[in-house]
Amino acid sequence: MATPKRIAIVDAYSSARRLAPLFTAQGYECVHVQSTPAIPNLYAGSFDVSDFMTNHVHRGDLQQTLDALARLRPSQVIAGIETGVELADTLGERLGLRSNGTALSGARRDKYRMIETVRAAGLRTAAQIRTADPGTLTAWHSETGGRIVVKPLRSAGSDGVSFCETPEESATALKSVLGTESALATQNDAVVAQEYLPGDEYYVNTVSLDGQHRVCDIWRTTHLTANGVLDLLEGAHLLPRAGAVQDELVRYTLRTLDALGIRNGPAHTEVKYTPDGPALIETGARLCGGDLPHLARLALGNGQLESTVDAYTRPDRFFATCEQDYEVRRFAACVGMVSPAGGRLQAYRDLALIEGLESLHELKVLVRPGDRIQRTVNDFTFPVVLYLLHEVEAVVMRDIATMRHLDGPDFYRIS
Repeated sequence: MATPKRIAIVDAYSSARRLAPLFTAQGYECVHVQSTPAIPNLYAGSFDVSDFMTNHVHRGDLQQTLDALARLRPSQVIAGIETGVELADTLGERLGLRSNGTALSGARRDKYRMIETVRAAGLRTAAQIRTADPGTLTAWHSETGGRIVVKPLRSAGSDGVSFCETPEESATALKSVLGTESALATQNDAVVAQEYLPGDEYYVNTVSLDGQHRVCDIWRTTHLTANGVLDLLEGAHLLPRAGAVQDELVRYTLRTLDALGIRNGPAHTEVKYTPDGPALIETGARLCGGDLPHLARLALGNGQLESTVDAYTRPDRFFATCEQDYEVRRFAACVGMVSPAGGRLQAYRDLALIEGLESLHELKVLVRPGDRIQRTVNDFTFPVVLYLLHEVEAVVMRDIATMRHLDGPDFYRIS
């Protein structure tokens, strides 16, 4: 009797929830490993246990989890989101499977170690310090000068990120983070403070196999100043693969992957294109979040999700197409609406006009009338998210501008 073909995914939440059905379609059974007894609240609603033959909850006993997986004999262990990276590295290495290994596992999660590792490889990075002491931070900010970004060492998105103009603001930001729980349900016992990097921000999403990297999609993000946040992320739109900026971003990203030891699996790299060239914000050894991989597959026909499945089920196909440039069939964007205040949402004023946008593919109303609404200060507090698709890029950009025109204090009735 043939041995069943199986894939193990650690923390298949957010965008990674879409992997199991794709592996199943290729004839693989999927095993889920839950890295913590409780799923972080941020992702609890995105996990469907019915996609998996079993769900093993890791409770801190590594040998028990190794024994459970060894009996199931998966051919690969993949990290779904950030919380699964280190455990997936350890399980893959100990089971003798394709893995990124554990030597640089911490540098793929700790944002301070990540930047130092990339800097040591000779790449442009921001000046930074890791500290839990307000006095040390204020002294460093005074010496460094300019605007400083303070953020947790381990989190996701723009959770806990502050833009600080003065040393006093940096100290206040540090104190607001210490002792709190991140969006990924980890304790914040220190922060990383970095020089502010001016320039456009990009996402470069890749999949790797045995050290060969495929560029799946590139996005340019857009920001605005609102609700006291200087650089509030408000959206991202898909770029063609070809272009002078894209080529430079890709060269930088691939060197970053090599520096961080990302040889296998998906990766999501955020890069600032500064006046001095690309500089790393951070890299995640996992799929891009925000469901952008699903939007990319609709725009391109084959994105990071499909490339991940190809790498582990059809490696010959992956290697044969690894260096092919993707082709944009439809232009795509994801944008969030910005709530000006918190309270009880009574109604959205012009939601019907948003629903009528020509390029609208999907409207996710995350906060409904009657629910509590938060003032939008990061990408986890968008009340409404739009996914746009159209064959003509100008239509997508026009609809983004129309949405932003409609968005604002008058769009929300909040008590």
